[in-house]
Amino acid sequence: MEIPKKMTIEYQNIHGNRKYKNSLFCKTFHKKKDLLNLYNALNGTNYNNPDDLEINTLDNALYLKVKNDVSCLIGCTMNLYEHQSSYNPNMLLRGMVYFAQLYNKYVEMRKLNLFSSKLQKIPTPQYIVFYNGLQNEPDRQILKLSDAFQTEGGCLECEAVMLNINYGRNRELMEKCRRLEEYSFFVATVRKYAADKNLSLTEAISLAIDECIEAGVLADILIEQRAEVTMYILESFDKEIYERDLKAEAEAAGLAEGRAEGRAEGAREKLK
Repeated sequence: MEIPKKMTIEYQNIHGNRKYKNSLFCKTFHKKKDLLNLYNALNGTNYNNPDDLEINTLDNALYLKVKNDVSCLIGCTMNLYEHQSSYNPNMLLRGMVYFAQLYNKYVEMRKLNLFSSKLQKIPTPQYIVFYNGLQNEPDRQILKLSDAFQTEGGCLECEAVMLNINYGRNRELMEKCRRLEEYSFFVATVRKYAADKNLSLTEAISLAIDECIEAGVLADILIEQRAEVTMYILESFDKEIYERDLKAEAEAAGLAEGRAEGRAEGAREKLK
């Protein structure tokens, strides 16, 4: 069963544990072959040997509670991939901290002499933020560390490409990396069933997992770790907060629509 080409989803705010998506994203790309496929899709490359890729994701047990989602070395690039289920304007500052640790790890492992008169070459950094939150963001945008500076200028800069990976967005990328499309489809399916008021959250999660397994979507993970994925979502879901936020979203949408109608009416009066 193929992933449906079109899937209409009412993107409502479900307060499941954000960790379930972050953890599942990391699990989705923890194998070298899947991570290599993602890298190729992002960069238009054709690496086919998983051993060309070195995973160097930071372990918070070793790096003083600094842990990134996924990072790897391949060719001449140091790749940092972060997943966000809500928009976070501080991703560039976090990225700079992660890169500092990754390059420190690189220097130590290769015993580079930073005091040498010879220029020590290092991999080129690439920073990608995968976003699948509910806020309507463009398919692709550039984030800059300098936007956080209190004054203009400064000697540091860090840039990230933020990609919207909600289901139906960035179709060209999804077509190149089925694993990413499967992840996107699963998150959308969870949201679809969670929006059904006739279902408990446990039932919604179970139906979403069943549908994805039947469709062959992340089946290897969902079959093996069904209970773990379910628990991630259940642990922090608050139905009262969920319903309150739905009401707030509806009121905000109504207010915005009223303002738009008011501006339109004012424009018509001005033309008259």
